[in-house]
Amino acid sequence: MALTATSGFAQESKVGYINTQRITTESAPAKAAQAKLEAEFSKRQKDLADVQQSLKSMSDKFERDAPAMSEAQRTTRQKEFAEQNRDFQRKQREFQEDLNGRRNEELQQVLDKANKAVKQVATDEKYDIVIQEVVYSSPRHDITEKVLKILNQSAK
Repeated sequence: MALTATSGFAQESKVGYINTQRITTESAPAKAAQAKLEAEFSKRQKDLADVQQSLKSMSDKFERDAPAMSEAQRTTRQKEFAEQNRDFQRKQREFQEDLNGRRNEELQQVLDKANKAVKQVATDEKYDIVIQEVVYSSPRHDITEKVLKILNQSAK
């Protein structure tokens, strides 16, 4: 008798799932967030690339000039290079931390909008449950396109 009740419930339940990765890469809010991050961090990224190139040039010049230098000059140049390299590494770590923090903030905003869109689809189409990550599901349960459509329309 319990088996009959369970199978009856399973037939009446409406289940859907969304592909979160597609939402965070293909939706208009996700693309806007990515563009915002690129604009916000592109100058710092370029500055770091310039410093990295400068360090490479400094290293190459040292390698060329080292045989003609005195021991004191070599030591001084090596210390300068090490100091600049440490500064560069610190700035690069700070850049990554700042970028990751901002990326997480922007991603959270995209996911908040996506959750509202999922709730809208679930309510409008009377889904009993919507799952974000699944190992396997039939494509007929995938509501990602519907959620993307809502997100892209709300971004216009």
